[in-house]
Amino acid sequence: MKQNGTYKVVVVMPAYNAAATLEKTYRDIPDGAVDEVILVDDASMDNTVEIARRLDICVIEHADNTGYGGNQKTCYRLALEHGADIVVMIHPDYQYDSSLIPYLVEPVKNGLYDIMLGSRIRTRKEVLDGGMPLYKYLSNRMLTFIENIALGQNLSEFHTGFRVFSRKVLETIPFESNSDNFVFDSQMLIQAVALNLRIGEFPVSVRYFKEASSINFKRSVIYGFSTLYNVAKYLLHKTNMMQFTCFLPKNQTAQSDAG
Repeated sequence: MKQNGTYKVVVVMPAYNAAATLEKTYRDIPDGAVDEVILVDDASMDNTVEIARRLDICVIEHADNTGYGGNQKTCYRLALEHGADIVVMIHPDYQYDSSLIPYLVEPVKNGLYDIMLGSRIRTRKEVLDGGMPLYKYLSNRMLTFIENIALGQNLSEFHTGFRVFSRKVLETIPFESNSDNFVFDSQMLIQAVALNLRIGEFPVSVRYFKEASSINFKRSVIYGFSTLYNVAKYLLHKTNMMQFTCFLPKNQTAQSDAG
């Protein structure tokens, strides 16, 4: 929704041990591109919170680690409470180029898309030269291929940590019932497709380095199978073989739970 003819753009950063990269990520956000930055710290063991406060970022601390998905749930609740019309989720690990935020926000602001993704996949050479491990690249390609076919999309990547949502998206998708783990990201996009929300993408460079957060091989495998499980649920729901409330709008989900 508009506020006095303008849109309030809020950046949310789900953070865990991001002290080495947070400031660089924050400093690259163009002046005037956003109205507020909120960082949710998931019980970091470094000085992420101190750095965020020094940068005058709004900081919320989790007393206990809630997981990547649990962190994002807090991020989106807060963004809505703070009156956001457009929400930018970007990892504070400097893997993604925050200077590109305006390019992802504009199509949402103009009503062309409900969701914009910052896609890291332009060419194989560029991605691998940027440091993405080969097994991550191959698994990304395989999962994205399956998801595109199953979901009827034509996206270059489903697994980016740089996303822009309209307020409508976060008020429609029942994200609170999603996983607290890494598969939360996949669930959000599968739900968006089920609810006929429009997804666009913009190419972004990839930067893999020691300080950038990255899940290990074991967690990647779990993430991959969890994603496929949620795709299977979507197909069962779409063909009316089974019904899942996670693919219903938030208001209908609440009514089903109450019933």
